[in-house]
Amino acid sequence: MAGTETALGYEQARDELIEVVRKLEAGGTSLEDSLALWERGEELAKVCRHWLEGARARLDSALAARDAAGPDGDGGDGGE
Repeated sequence: MAGTETALGYEQARDELIEVVRKLEAGGTSLEDSLALWERGEELAKVCRHWLEGARARLDSALAARDAAGPDGDGGDGGE
């Protein structure tokens, strides 16, 4: 997955995953093609999950830094 992670951004992986799901829902593909689509969908879902987990970690870090800075955002005791 490492190669796919670095090659695809979140939006690219999400858009391709949407297309894979559309094809699977439409039907009309052979079992072999359906399995290949399913496997690709699983890989794309992992890429999306990786990006979302990274974004969540960055957000959590930013929120923790903000909270540590105090209510006025300067890291002090409110200027007193």
